[in-house]
This record gives sequence, C-alpha cells and structure tokens, in this order.
Amino acid sequence: MNLLLRTGINAVLPIGILVLLGSAILAFAEPYQVRVAYAFFMNLVIAIGLQVFMGNTGVVSFGHVSFMGISAYAVSLLTIPLALKKTLIPKAPFELATVHVGIVPAIVLALLFTALVAWLSGMVLKRVGGAAAEILTLALLVISFVVFNAWIDLTRGPRSLYGIPVVSSLPWAMAAAAVAIFVAKLFRDSDGGLQLRASSENLLAARAMGVPVESLRLRAWVISAVLVGVGGILHATYLGTIGPNSYYFTQTFLIMAMVILGGMRSVSGTIVGTALISVGSEAARSLENGPVIFGSKLPEMFGLTGFFLGTVIVLCMTLRRDGILGDDEFEDIVRQRRMRKTEAAAAAGVAAS
Repeated sequence: MNLLLRTGINAVLPIGILVLLGSAILAFAEPYQVRVAYAFFMNLVIAIGLQVFMGNTGVVSFGHVSFMGISAYAVSLLTIPLALKKTLIPKAPFELATVHVGIVPAIVLALLFTALVAWLSGMVLKRVGGAAAEILTLALLVISFVVFNAWIDLTRGPRSLYGIPVVSSLPWAMAAAAVAIFVAKLFRDSDGGLQLRASSENLLAARAMGVPVESLRLRAWVISAVLVGVGGILHATYLGTIGPNSYYFTQTFLIMAMVILGGMRSVSGTIVGTALISVGSEAARSLENGPVIFGSKLPEMFGLTGFFLGTVIVLCMTLRRDGILGDDEFEDIVRQRRMRKTEAAAAAGVAAS
C-alpha cells in the first residue's frame, strides 16, 4: 500500500477524534474553555514536533522550545504595525523597524528561518549522541533564551513584545494539529523513520548496515523544529504579545512531560500524554489559587503546577519508562483487539465442533 495512503488511513482515527472534540467545544463551551482547548491543540503541535525527533532518534532534547521562540519572534517582528514597531524597537537591526509584511508571507518566512537555524544547529548535533547530544540541546535552549532576553534592540529583552496581529483561532489550531499528526506518522512509517528508530537501539549495527544515521537525524531535527515553530506561531498570533520567559524551562518541561507520559516512541502516545497533562495542569492551576469546594476555602498552593509536572516525569521514568502506550499507535491497538476477537471466535468454533 502506498505510504501516503496508509498514513492517511492510520491518521483518520486520532484526527477524527480531535476534530469532533474541537467542534463540540466550539459549539457548546464557554470562552474560557475555548482558550484552554486552544492551548491543548497548540501544545499538541509542539509535543508532536518534539516526538518526531525524540521518538525516532532516542535522543532527549531540551532545546526544541527554542524553535518555538524563534518562529514566534520572527513572525512578530514581521507583522507588528510599522507605527508601533518604530516605538517599540526603533533601533532594530537589519532595518526591521521599517519592514512589514502580511501574515501569510510572515508565517512562511518565519518557518523558513526556523528551518535554517535548525539545519545549522543540526549539522553539529547529528555528529554526536547520548549525553553529549542532550547537553548540546540544553545549550541551544540557554543560548536562545539569552538572545531573546539580552538583544533589547531586536526583542525588547525581558519586556513583552506586543502589537502582534491576533489572527489564530481554535479551528486554525485544530488544522495545525491534524497536519502535525499526519507529518509525524508519515515520517514514523517511512523507511527513514524505521531506520532511525533501529539506529537508536544499536547505533554501531545500524551504521555497519549502511544506515545514513547522521542525515536521518538531521532530517528528523529539521522536521521537528518546523513543527515546533508552527506551535510558536500559534502562540504569538493568538495572544498578541510574547516574552522570553514563555520559551524557557517551564514550557520545556511541560512539553517533555507530555511526550514522556504518553510514550515518546508513539505519535498516539503523545496525543494521550498531551491530553492528560493538559487536564492535570489545569486542575493544578485551579488548586493553586485556593478554590472554594463544598463551601470551604482551600489554601493557596503556589508552585503546584510545577510540582505536578515534576512528579509525572519522575513517576513515569521510574514505573513505566516507555510511557502509557509504549511503541503502540491507536491503529496497532485496534488491530490487536481485532486479532484477539478473531482468535477467540476461532477457538470457540473449534470447541463447539
């Protein structure tokens, strides 16, 4: 069966469920719930982007949120109105204070720039593995945060960059999530994805068999960076304001918890992990403010959300390192259930005869 067709069939179930969920929220939910749903779909795009690299290479990446920030700042700098831009960043380099483009060209340029940065950093990352690669991704996160925070003429530093056109909505986030799921499954099902996962199990054996590990790692790195960049654009064009703290450790651990909990080798696992972490984080956030339950005012518990994420990561790595779904996709689970039913029916037929 053609790879595109097979991937499309396999992606129907998760995409269909998410579309039904998003449509129900649009039709019946309150504005607050719509915002929570938007955050879920945005984080799902970013988590799937991270899964494309981590799940196929076996290398833990702490640096992918950098690409979220790069694309967010890029699209913002291109779309903020000129009058406001001359007030916010009058000394912007590269004459950016005098540049303004439409939202669609800005998105394309932002993603191309993100892909370029990913390719340049990936040229270094592809040559190392294990702890060295993980440290390099952490260095990328720190370097990008320093640039966002210290290049005041370009980003306003720690102050927020605002005036970004608010054009994104829940349907756009749903569409982005659907595309991300399809792309991630397509890469996972491809020969390159299979070879890359095999190399994560035994790197020397894969190289001995002629697997181009370095080029496949670079391909996965760039694809994942672009998907995470889409999440950054969704973030900037929904809130209309961004700051460097949105693209640092807090967001990094949130996304990593989603990927690890569901199973980083499974696209479907990432969907499950994102859903569970989104619900849990929202519940923890509400408890932080000391809600009233059954007439009793609970005490404020600041930092509960961070404690929740840390606990999830520790427990998952201790009790179930492969995550909830492990290597399985939704279609694998459905296929296994059908096989068990068929075997049970056959066994019953034999017993009856």
